Amino acid sequence: MTAIRLSVYRYQPDSEPSASNAPKSDSESDPRRPKPYMQTFEVQAQPGMMLREALLAIKEQDETFAFRHSCGEGVCGSDGVNANGTNCLACITPIADLKQPIQVRPLPGRPVIRDLVVDMTQFYEQYRAVDPYLIRKDPLPEQEIRQSPADRDKLDGLYECILCGCCSTACPSFWWNPDKFHGPAALLQSWRFLADSRDQATDERLDALEGPYKLFRCHSIMNCVEVCPKGLNPTQAIGRIKELMLEQSV
Repeated sequence: MTAIRLSVYRYQPDSEPSASNAPKSDSESDPRRPKPYMQTFEVQAQPGMMLREALLAIKEQDETFAFRHSCGEGVCGSDGVNANGTNCLACITPIADLKQPIQVRPLPGRPVIRDLVVDMTQFYEQYRAVDPYLIRKDPLPEQEIRQSPADRDKLDGLYECILCGCCSTACPSFWWNPDKFHGPAALLQSWRFLADSRDQATDERLDALEGPYKLFRCHSIMNCVEVCPKGLNPTQAIGRIKELMLEQSV
């Protein structure tokens, strides 16, 4: 079987760097704090092998290696990484599609906790900020809230988001203003509920997006579209929100 070479990002703040695996910190920083470095591994290729499987093979060689993963089927969204400069889900990214040596780094723009594990707190805070749930003012019916097939079709391409963070962490505006700009994932969900005929909080949702940062930091460079593992289009959703804002203001 063919060996695959992978160079993975290593950062373990709770362990001391050694000459064999990491450079010492420079004199201007805390000498007790290890610095990030890249470490190369070789794993045996398997037919149909995905990047997640290669990372698991690395973990068998070095049990201190850390990355998030769960379902392995592109559903949970937990194993987002940056492979050869592009954000992706490791579990559905074929090794055969990646040029070797494969460079695997954490999702960009997020604080690194350990190796490929990043802190997604701000990402989820922006998601919660758009109230990602139906808001009703009328009394709830005894059964379901009815919706026509045509209105239901408007939600296709919106509800499928798995919150992997690949889009927002590929967005320069989110890198620069993660505390102010909601980011592609959150704004996609904002439009998902604005477009839902059952929701009754359109004015409140639009008012909450007013200002120069929450919505309008998007410059439509479409990095988010390129990396979405579900083939969704946050840029289009953001454009629809802007159009609705304009309609409501006239």
